Amino acid sequence: MASIARCLRSARPSGFSLVKSSPIAARVRPFSVSATVLEKRYTKEHEWVDLSADKKTAVIGISEYAAAALGDVVFVELPEVGKAVQAGDPVGAVESVKSAADINSPVSCKVTAVNTLLEEKPGTINQLPEDDSRGGGWVVKAKVDEAGATEFEALMTEEQYGEFTASSEGEDSH
Repeated sequence: MASIARCLRSARPSGFSLVKSSPIAARVRPFSVSATVLEKRYTKEHEWVDLSADKKTAVIGISEYAAAALGDVVFVELPEVGKAVQAGDPVGAVESVKSAADINSPVSCKVTAVNTLLEEKPGTINQLPEDDSRGGGWVVKAKVDEAGATEFEALMTEEQYGEFTASSEGEDSH
């Protein structure tokens, strides 16, 4: 199966510009959650990861950019709890009306929980793709070791990711 980034390039018509929507409700996070999270980081394949302050647990999902580009998500495949993955390995898949893509892990980790809500209501990933609260579009929660914490540091910050997606849109319109 193709990565999300590859599917986005083929699914989006040239000249099409994605406008990043940022509804206030999707950006508001409970104080108790925010206090334990460092910084959200992103991959070039449009996945995100939140790493806890102690660098031992993480939440993984797809970016708002990817969710918008994929269109209406109709199916989400989740991994088995307990599955150990390396950075870049699939931790699930997403199928939309436009395409299907793997969801790859940004860091090496062991899956400790999956968002079963996505199996029942896959469209949640479109509505709240970067929300890691109950009812949000996160995909997996995981235990991270030292290697995963180190891999996290090499990922793009939110600002870098914004620049990356802006430059990707410019390339697609040529």
